[in-house]
Amino acid sequence: MVNLSETRDDPLQQLWDEIEDVHAGMLGIEGSHMHMQPMAPFIEKETGSIWFYTRRDSDLVRHLSGVDRAHFCVVGKDHDYHACLSGVLAENKSQSHIDKYWSSIVAAWFHGGKDDPQLTMIQLKLDDAAIWASSSSTLKFGWEMAKANLDDDHEPDVGVHTHINFAENRTVM
Repeated sequence: MVNLSETRDDPLQQLWDEIEDVHAGMLGIEGSHMHMQPMAPFIEKETGSIWFYTRRDSDLVRHLSGVDRAHFCVVGKDHDYHACLSGVLAENKSQSHIDKYWSSIVAAWFHGGKDDPQLTMIQLKLDDAAIWASSSSTLKFGWEMAKANLDDDHEPDVGVHTHINFAENRTVM
């Protein structure tokens, strides 16, 4: 269950924690007219980046034109946390990152191992994120709906929406 106080007080740390808890999110290149694709994220907090293993012949890599804007969307495992992150996506076959995040799960996709000629990585350098966190309490949800139906001036309070600007490292509620 998402902690709404943390969403208000420390949304960046909560974002990293939520991304670490998901197996995949949806990644897509802006303006490419491609559907978003499920990708497994590997976060690098110190650079504000998310890394992804992929194949050189994948649609994502083929549609990269050098420096492209992209979105990565995640839904928390309890479906009470949603985030849409954006930034610059570029191919970056960093051997140190290949080594850093390598696992038996990744190896299953690359039969040549770390030396597979199709293996590459793409890096999403984040500029911002929009976050929506909601209460999973049915009692709170019901109470807020009842209050809103009885009072036209009451908007249901069942969650938090916030925005993180990585460039300025600030949060906007």
